[in-house]
Amino acid sequence: MSVKELNPQIVWKNFHALTQIPRPSKHEEKVSEFLYNYGKSLGLETIRDEVGNIIIRKPATPGYENRMGVIFQGHMDMVPQKNSDVDHDFLTDPIKTRIDGEWVKATGTTLGADNGIGVALAMGVLESKDLKHGPVELLVTIDEETGMTGADFLKPGILKGDLLVNCDSETEGELCVGCAGGLDTYATARYARKRPQKDFLCYSLIVKGLRGGHSGMDISLYRANSNILAARILLPLLTKADVRLLDMEGGTLRNAIPRETESTVYVPAAKLAKVKRMVKQAAAEIKAEFALADPDIEIIFTPYVCPEGHKCNASECYYVEEETAVRYMRAILACPNGVERMSDSLAGLTETSNNLSQVKIEGGKFTVITLMRSSLDCAKMALSRRIESAFALAGCKVKFEGGYSGWAPNMESIILKVMKETYLKINGKEAKIVATHGGLECGILGSKYPNWDMVSCGPTIMYPHSPDEKLFIPSVERTWNFLKEVLENIPEKK
Repeated sequence: MSVKELNPQIVWKNFHALTQIPRPSKHEEKVSEFLYNYGKSLGLETIRDEVGNIIIRKPATPGYENRMGVIFQGHMDMVPQKNSDVDHDFLTDPIKTRIDGEWVKATGTTLGADNGIGVALAMGVLESKDLKHGPVELLVTIDEETGMTGADFLKPGILKGDLLVNCDSETEGELCVGCAGGLDTYATARYARKRPQKDFLCYSLIVKGLRGGHSGMDISLYRANSNILAARILLPLLTKADVRLLDMEGGTLRNAIPRETESTVYVPAAKLAKVKRMVKQAAAEIKAEFALADPDIEIIFTPYVCPEGHKCNASECYYVEEETAVRYMRAILACPNGVERMSDSLAGLTETSNNLSQVKIEGGKFTVITLMRSSLDCAKMALSRRIESAFALAGCKVKFEGGYSGWAPNMESIILKVMKETYLKINGKEAKIVATHGGLECGILGSKYPNWDMVSCGPTIMYPHSPDEKLFIPSVERTWNFLKEVLENIPEKK
């Protein structure tokens, strides 16, 4: 049996069609054209905007004209990942799907169920002749995976509906009601450097072995931040032991909790024993503090060894002017990091956080990058002012980029009420209400259409963004039946 023959065929045939169209992020021209022609072939009003987003409208069935309008929403792009031994060109080749028991998988590549199956479910609604529903719209955006460009460029006022059903969730039985917005901080400064003295010894301070993790999903686990730990060790060395800072670098990605930070310092020869004791004591305190959250922390303090094949020159051996180095360490420690506030409306959800993700002090330039997240834009902006203040006091220029809105949970949402009642009726058990501290397009879309009530749902997908991605077949039919029932129970406009 092929994928397009699975039940319900009205969904699976559309999913199969999407797998045959190359659609990696930033290369959605073919799939955008396909969806545009699809809407036109059904005789439905179809719009393609300037960036390639597709909007398709289906009128209400007779007797349902006064129901609130529903917008189904998904994204057309997919993450292009493959195993090293697989010959596949994501710009030209279709995805090779296969059925493995109760799962649909690809052959050595990502499947594109994220978010192809969500779009296919909505296409089934447009195509079906036997559903009862009010006015329906389908919004399919471009470039969700690498920048949410489609959502960002969507024009306010072009969509007419009242209730948004985002089909980009990946666990059947969960209804997602909130997500975090984000904002990047860039703090930079130039600093004066000084020549070393003859009685200094060069040492490396390495903080490593941390668990790290996703700065949204894992921030509430209170794992250690290697940049914070390094500054915590360095500050007393600079102020109480005449240590000098040459350089410091930690963190690799803005959305990852930093796992490793390496610094190079000059230690007065006469105070080496004292400095070693201070580092040892700090290391013991840190390891005890994070014994459960981050048990494998290593703090290594050893004589500096020049990398093999690299010859140090005099300019690389200059150190940061003493008072400046102290200011930078204080700014790093003063910068809010980790969970700032938990949600009042949904237990266990992180509302607002900051990840001090990257630090680099080298060659006369100081740079810090952080990523703030919050489901409340006002809380995110309040946190940004605190971060700006910490680095401005250290003499840094601070700018903010890449901001996008969050989606605050609304437990009184009309569409949430309908979906909860429908799920209970069909399945005899309650749906799980969740929110994420990661980002969803709902945050951006809700900022453009603040009148919308929104919920995100979908069938079960495991290991998205990897060649192990797989889609649970029974969950697709159950999600289809659920969405049909939801549409029939949408209330009338007041």
